[in-house]
Amino acid sequence: MDITRRKFVKASAIALASAAAGGTMGAFSGCAAESGAPAAAASADATGTVKTVGVCRFCGCGCGVIVEAKDGRLVSVTGDPENGSSRGLNCVKGYYLANALYGDDRLTKPLIRDDKATKGTDGGLREATWDEALDLVAARLKETWKADKSRLAFWGSGQQPIVEGYATAKFWKAGLLSNNIDPNARLCMASAVVGFMNIFQTDEPAGCYADIDETDVFVTWGANMAEAHPMLYSRLTARKLADSNVRHYDVTTLTTRTSASADKVLQFAPGSDIAIANAIANYLIQNNLYDREFVADHIQFKQGAENIGNAFEDGYDASEAGKTVDSVENITFEQFAARLAPYTLEYAEEVSGVPAADIQELAEVFADKSRKVLSLWAMGVNQHNRGTWMNHCIYNIHFLTGRYALPGDGAFSLTGQPSACGTAREVGTFSHRLPADLLVAKAPHRRYSEAIWNLPEGYLDAIEKPGMHTVKMFRELSKGNVDFLWTAHNNWAVSMPNLTRFLGRGDSDKRGIFDCFICVSEVYPTLSTQYADVVLPAAMWVEREGAFGNGERRTAVFEKAIDPPGEAQWDLWMLMEIAKRVLEGETIGGQDAFDLLFGAVYDKQAGQFKGSQREVCRTLWEEYRTFSNPQLNEKAAAINAAEKLKMEAKQLAPYDLYIENHGLTWPVREVNGQWLPTLWRFCDGPQEDGFDQLGVQQYGEQDLAAGVSFYKSADHKPSAVFRPYEPPSEVPSQEYPFWFCTGRLLEHWHTGSMTRRVPELHRALPSALLDMNPADCERLGLKDGDRARVTSRYGSFEITVSTAGRTVPPEGMAFAPFFADETLVNLAVQDVYCPLSKEPDFKKTCVAIEKI
Repeated sequence: MDITRRKFVKASAIALASAAAGGTMGAFSGCAAESGAPAAAASADATGTVKTVGVCRFCGCGCGVIVEAKDGRLVSVTGDPENGSSRGLNCVKGYYLANALYGDDRLTKPLIRDDKATKGTDGGLREATWDEALDLVAARLKETWKADKSRLAFWGSGQQPIVEGYATAKFWKAGLLSNNIDPNARLCMASAVVGFMNIFQTDEPAGCYADIDETDVFVTWGANMAEAHPMLYSRLTARKLADSNVRHYDVTTLTTRTSASADKVLQFAPGSDIAIANAIANYLIQNNLYDREFVADHIQFKQGAENIGNAFEDGYDASEAGKTVDSVENITFEQFAARLAPYTLEYAEEVSGVPAADIQELAEVFADKSRKVLSLWAMGVNQHNRGTWMNHCIYNIHFLTGRYALPGDGAFSLTGQPSACGTAREVGTFSHRLPADLLVAKAPHRRYSEAIWNLPEGYLDAIEKPGMHTVKMFRELSKGNVDFLWTAHNNWAVSMPNLTRFLGRGDSDKRGIFDCFICVSEVYPTLSTQYADVVLPAAMWVEREGAFGNGERRTAVFEKAIDPPGEAQWDLWMLMEIAKRVLEGETIGGQDAFDLLFGAVYDKQAGQFKGSQREVCRTLWEEYRTFSNPQLNEKAAAINAAEKLKMEAKQLAPYDLYIENHGLTWPVREVNGQWLPTLWRFCDGPQEDGFDQLGVQQYGEQDLAAGVSFYKSADHKPSAVFRPYEPPSEVPSQEYPFWFCTGRLLEHWHTGSMTRRVPELHRALPSALLDMNPADCERLGLKDGDRARVTSRYGSFEITVSTAGRTVPPEGMAFAPFFADETLVNLAVQDVYCPLSKEPDFKKTCVAIEKI
């Protein structure tokens, strides 16, 4: 069947909206004829088909799936109606998920590069045995560790399953005593993370996906949910279909498929969103439209460092401006109001281009307490040179109007990867974190981690200083200051910004990638494997057991359904084998280092796990969940009480319950022998109805405004932080007159290394296009199908022009997705980052465009 892109996208949208509204996925049938997956599977007893429970491998929605396998091969993946996040829905990528495992070029044997001169090419890798590959990786890691551990690094992922991420963080931080570990979640969620921690002193949203079904007004800020979070967008459209009074305001720099459902689009000049948010907050205060009781009971006010510049230079973090970016001071409400006063509707219109009347209308929507309002945002807010500040500004509006942690009434930062929350954030694979919101820089947090990991007191003081964040890691790599890099569950050679520098295609003194020893764990050949010295073939998704934690704090297990192909192995096995080699002869507190850290699950002499994958995952999970269940460790319980850590705020349940319940949202509370999930953190009410009754009773206060208690925040009061509008790091000029924005589209996920190997998805979107405004094309003499060169001060790429895309930029802006390695748009994208979160600004690079 020949499927056009337009039909494909239309079928996806219709099917999702229909299913969310109570229909079926039948609208997909016209797209699925060639998938080979049966419409229904017979029982296992009759046909040998085995059913397992899983969760989707792709985005942060965390859709549940039922996986069917027969004769060692997946034959069907369908939506799981018992998964509370997706309720049986899948987007088109999830529908074809099984096919992602069966690309013709799966990696099935370890590969070694003998000649560094072949780096960056399709050749140069030869097959090797596992022992040869593991010995080489371990030897190079140990050599670097012993010589200068500041020159080693691990770059992980929000796609790494929870148990694997936990073990990796434990090895790196406790085994190697190194914080040079960071995830690719730094590229997408770091601004949200820092915002949460600044404001609440705890990470992740208070609400849940059910808010979408209960709200009256949607406000999307820099979020193309239709493309990047399609299951959730289907619930948004279903809510609108169910009630004609539901409204949607889309605050965006360009028209997207998400704009199609909006009742009003507020299209703003790049970088000016802070001016709009401050104008809304100012309007609320000036017109006495704020919730005085909520503000008095719950909110404290602060202001922070200003005029902090931008991270153009490698030494920015150590500069005077860079060293002060996290500083804040308390101010009164009156001072907060005074700081907002200059942000009139007229000033916001001048800066943003959005009519003052439209900003006023949105402000009055927030002020109308007869209706619930839900803000949703993603990369347009986070990938921003002031991303953390913009997170603050959205929360400020919700705090002023008393709209947070309430059903259908809240602010929700959307997550991009399947376990960016569960692994990168909760497990603590960031360079500055430990598990469960703990920070390496805080002594009580190190003491608590030592207690659970059975380490000598003071042992982790060696890691009190955070390590290299992602951009610093790759900047140092490019300069030759990283000797060993191990990457897993990512494709950095496509997804990183400023690839001209990082791939050694620019200045001659920035070619460190060719000298560094690089190990890549992967399932397919990618651009990243072309720079690897060793490639370790990994088991993919349900070829082993694991768990993801999604954007609504739901942890869900995907059971092993089939074996990996050839000699591909579980990432956790790779880690154990390398760790035992590196730690050979090492001791911690007089005990064998490897056995102390991992002896509970791995027999290093036998080279095998102590039990099945289910048993191994359960054992590691039970250790990990002790962080949020301090009563399981006497020493940890004493530290938790003495230091008032309130670790139960992230409480996790026993492992098998996540399988039995098709996922649970934390904190999960034990009530009369039952473990009950929490849907709305900090909101008092019956635990069995999803409220945070036990948390409020244990650490909070009852009978406060709106029935909420922010018990994890300092003085039980989250911070409304004034943040001023400061311009983007660069603005269009005569030399570079266009804004360039990159992002995701529906058919392909991230760098396309999986989805482009699914024929149906690849045919629907075979290449990346440069979406341009027709007026700009006319001025440049460009038409649909022409080739153009896009050039910035960082690099350039060539791409085909389109004015027919569903992403429609205004004049002076262009958009292209980043999934296509043959186009490699990130060659030209800046690596300037938010000074607080260190997250790069992928949305506002200034470029020139010329016809080829």
